[in-house]
Amino acid sequence: MRKKRVLLLSEGFGAGHTQAAHALSVGLRMLSPGIQTRVLELGSFLHPTLAPWIFTAYRKTVTTQPKLYGYMYRSQYKKSLNRFTQLALHRIFYAQTAEIINQLRPDTIVCTHPFPNAVISRLKRAGLNVPLCTVITDYDAHGTWLSSEVNKYLVSTSDVRDKLLGRGINSDAIEVTGIPVHPNFWGQHNRDELRAQYGLKAMPTVLIMGGGWGLMNNEEMLRYFTDWREKIQLIICLGSNDKALTALSEDKRFQHENIRLMGFTNEIDKWMDVSDLLITKPGGMTCTEGLAKGIPMLFYNPIPGQEEENLQYFTQHGFGEHIKSDATMDHWLKLLVDGYPEVLKRRALLSLSQHTNPYNPMDCSQAIMEILNQ
Repeated sequence: MRKKRVLLLSEGFGAGHTQAAHALSVGLRMLSPGIQTRVLELGSFLHPTLAPWIFTAYRKTVTTQPKLYGYMYRSQYKKSLNRFTQLALHRIFYAQTAEIINQLRPDTIVCTHPFPNAVISRLKRAGLNVPLCTVITDYDAHGTWLSSEVNKYLVSTSDVRDKLLGRGINSDAIEVTGIPVHPNFWGQHNRDELRAQYGLKAMPTVLIMGGGWGLMNNEEMLRYFTDWREKIQLIICLGSNDKALTALSEDKRFQHENIRLMGFTNEIDKWMDVSDLLITKPGGMTCTEGLAKGIPMLFYNPIPGQEEENLQYFTQHGFGEHIKSDATMDHWLKLLVDGYPEVLKRRALLSLSQHTNPYNPMDCSQAIMEILNQ
């Protein structure tokens, strides 16, 4: 009997979209060994030379001109990609997509980024008869995600569902599943074993993340953290930013036994489990991974647009706090130092609360299973 096939399409504009696709891929195969999955960053696959230039330009715009990016985000907020834009995307970047689909013959296509979502929608209008499932990977609903050809939207919260309803999407086409995270985040690891594995001390530990691109360009914040290095164990993850990793590694302030510097890792689930506090930009994927792990979160420097919406959701619901000044970090770090046994109890309670939290990390994969079974 032929196995069911799921094609998961993403793009490389930030790490979260593709991480969500891989999380679904692994989750689906865990739930049913009779499923074949394939994850593609569609533009990178079709144009391996051109795509990195585009992603680099995007990154520079986000990091050096965040206000411009925020203006672009808000100006198009309620607008879906029009037919002309979809045609341009198809002709310039995605002309071979139909051929890929014909070769892979998927039973369902899942998109975790608006661009491939628009391309598949256009192919469906032209006669493609494959269910299209769109996973919105933020805590907001930008108009570029929307298309009448989408068969099912899987969204992060009821607030996002309500926004889609307000834009005319049928309620039967929307399901609140939360953003998918890798099955490694579905459970908890033993902290003592992790400390031994990583060579860490049994002391207050803070995990500092700069996102998939390692956006750690806040010199004042980095200097602030080094003032705590005698009392706090600092794990600083710089993602794929090799330049920043080299610079900090050569900085004497960070050459300390209580400071661990690292680049990209596939073990963030373990680093979250061994840490007492997460300090991060409010990217949708990182926030959701922290939610699944039940770790307290502090957020810094949200990019105008979707990260501001993510920040608003997580702070309003008590899952994290916005760093508005050093006083915010002073409060939390002093709490770690002065009341560590109590912090450990609160950390355990937060982890335990995930069993009653409305977010279930398996829901998104299960929803796609149901689409396949139909």
